[in-house]
Amino acid sequence: MRLRLLAEPLRGASYGELVAAARAAEAAGFDAFFRSDHYLGTDPDHRQYRPTDAWTTLGGLAEDTTSIRLGTLVTASTFRLPGPLAMAVASVDEMSGGRVELGIGAAWYEAEHERYGIPFQPLKVRYERLAEQLEIVHGLWGGTQGEPYSFEGAHFRLQGATTFPRLVQSPHPPVVLGGSGPRRTPLLAARFADELNTGTRDGFVERVAAARRHCEELGRDPASLGLSTTVPVCADDTAGGARRKADELGPGLDRLLQRGVVGTPADVADRLEQLAGLGIDTVYVHCFDPSDLDQVGLLGEALVDQMATVGPAAPGRRGRSASAY
Repeated sequence: MRLRLLAEPLRGASYGELVAAARAAEAAGFDAFFRSDHYLGTDPDHRQYRPTDAWTTLGGLAEDTTSIRLGTLVTASTFRLPGPLAMAVASVDEMSGGRVELGIGAAWYEAEHERYGIPFQPLKVRYERLAEQLEIVHGLWGGTQGEPYSFEGAHFRLQGATTFPRLVQSPHPPVVLGGSGPRRTPLLAARFADELNTGTRDGFVERVAAARRHCEELGRDPASLGLSTTVPVCADDTAGGARRKADELGPGLDRLLQRGVVGTPADVADRLEQLAGLGIDTVYVHCFDPSDLDQVGLLGEALVDQMATVGPAAPGRRGRSASAY
């Protein structure tokens, strides 16, 4: 099992705090540093929340880190048109020397869209747009100079694109699809993703089985689709210390930690071993306070090497060939 650090600050964070957390995760041995892509916190009326743009931040982190992989968990597909998104990810791919991954989902936070003037369509439409967006991103990433790429869909239309983003990773950066839908999510994962990030409750077994079945129907090896989940964590050397940390972050954290761990690294390891038994090969350790660098170091030192030999290994990082779509 590989471990990645996810920073989704309860109160937002400055770029300086995020780069310090990414460097701490790199030093601690985490495989990747991912950040959320939100403009509001879990409390939409929290006026001290400090938003930062995900892909602008990742461009900076590409220059300010050296080896750790970088990505979003997850970019809301509603935030960016497919062409500009393909260019943004490719730009960070080059800046990082081939260390970026695109995490993407259909979007869910309606209040966030209302506050910042972003259209928020019904769920069915959001999934339709996400499917078209994924196809276009892959089409642009796999384009050949001089050969026009066009796309005609219900929501997006491209006419004769002939210049394409240059990529470091071959054939393209990995795509992580986030979602827990019972029908559309497994199919989109099988068609377009290198990794399915999903919750382990409420139909988990059925989602995974559906994704693997769709892989087989598409002629894809089901083992090539990685399986990941997110574990909210508030950790300290002692259980009491972890509880105090959680309490200091505020009462809004309790709901978020119900499916996570408040405790010692040993408690976190117990949870990770349970997930390995479900076939999870990658876990995003979800930290709510990126300024707590001691927690990052503690978890990395205690868990990264230990969990490397537990559970299934993650598939290779190479993105899928555009010919598969």
